[in-house]
Amino acid sequence: MGSLPPGSRQPAFLQTLQMRDPVRYFETLRRRHGPVFRMKLLGFPPQVVVANAELAAEIYRTDGDGNRAGALRAGYVSWLGEHSLLTNDGEGWWRHRKLLSPALHGRSIASYPELIAEIAAEDIRKWPIGKPFALRGRMQTITLEIILRLVFGVRDTEQGARLRAGLMALSKASGSPALFLTPARVRAWAETSPLAARLPFLPTTRANRVAKAVDAILFAEIARRRAEEGEDATDVLGRLLEARDDEGRPLSDHEIRDELLTLLEAGLETTATGLSWTFERLMRSPEVLARLQEEIERGEDDTYLDAVVKEALRSRPVIFGMGRLLDKPLRIGGYLVPAGWVAIPMFSLILHDSAVYPDPGEFRPERFLGDDAKPAQKSFLPFGGGRRYCVGAQLATMEMKVITREVLRHVRLTPADPAPEAQRMWHATLVPGKHAVAVAHRQPLRERPPVVEEPKCPVHPDRSHDGG
Repeated sequence: MGSLPPGSRQPAFLQTLQMRDPVRYFETLRRRHGPVFRMKLLGFPPQVVVANAELAAEIYRTDGDGNRAGALRAGYVSWLGEHSLLTNDGEGWWRHRKLLSPALHGRSIASYPELIAEIAAEDIRKWPIGKPFALRGRMQTITLEIILRLVFGVRDTEQGARLRAGLMALSKASGSPALFLTPARVRAWAETSPLAARLPFLPTTRANRVAKAVDAILFAEIARRRAEEGEDATDVLGRLLEARDDEGRPLSDHEIRDELLTLLEAGLETTATGLSWTFERLMRSPEVLARLQEEIERGEDDTYLDAVVKEALRSRPVIFGMGRLLDKPLRIGGYLVPAGWVAIPMFSLILHDSAVYPDPGEFRPERFLGDDAKPAQKSFLPFGGGRRYCVGAQLATMEMKVITREVLRHVRLTPADPAPEAQRMWHATLVPGKHAVAVAHRQPLRERPPVVEEPKCPVHPDRSHDGG
């Protein structure tokens, strides 16, 4: 036997309204009820939230036998398809995980830093000088180009332009908060009803129409690449075409399409937003920015840069939480959570746990340096944890470090407004409220030091597999 965790007694309707500012709402519930609490949103199963890494580990231990993360996400991003790592569970998920993971780790991406730096430098040269502009838009442009070149392997200029426009439109259409907060039953009706398909103002209609246009380009590209036998693959698409499972079976066109769009959904907005927050925090932390700039100019190793990126992801987590739909009752923190509930390690709370990160509101990369950094590393969960730890975490971290270094080589950034930007919900992400508005100032461009990235996964608790 066991009791339910404490939680809000407000009706689900009023709790859902609080999601206009989820970070503040979750923090209010944590202060009121402790590190384990329950909540209820309209159209969703009851939820239990945990606010520290030790409790998160109890949830992650049920991965693979006791929860279905894919089933929980399928309603939010059904356009990704039935084979996506984000929407799949069981043996199908595990087969895809083993096939996709090698393309995003180790030697497969060891040659990427130089190209990432070149893509970033090409865009930075187009930035306005001395005038305010939104960094997040520029980061989206850079990360999308990286996806086109390193993931999709697009070479043709015309085809690349069409795919670039389609992928950006799909990202915007699928990222609507209205779509994310629409109850599952309403989403299911909107995606299958002939009547709903004729209502262009519905977010589901817009997302599905854009997805069909992108599909036409993707399937043509997959067919073209299949015809190019004998070429050494250096991009993710090429490696997926070559991949074989334990029984020697290749991935079908639809399976590859689903995973390519998964990498777009999981990588474009999240990496661009993480970079935006990195610069938003750096501009308001002049001592940190000055030290980082000096170390980059001297060509020192990435120890401090790595700490800066981690502190940015800690202080402004991109994803506020990622839940699991429980198949079995779960005892957690002295409470018993029933099957059918959703258990959520809430990253925005875990990464601001003052017991691990003193003065969590301060931007202090030194938390991740030296012999005292182990507790900070252990609770560092921006990419999730357990069996479904983010499969693209290594590539995303590499992108953030290389692009940050390249920006600071070319320009000196100052904030257009000294006040910190608020966290605003966009789909399941938390973006800078003004999109990280900055002013760029040219500085003498020094020779780029060799871009060397030692492939390694970020530290996280209870990692049972590389990828997620």
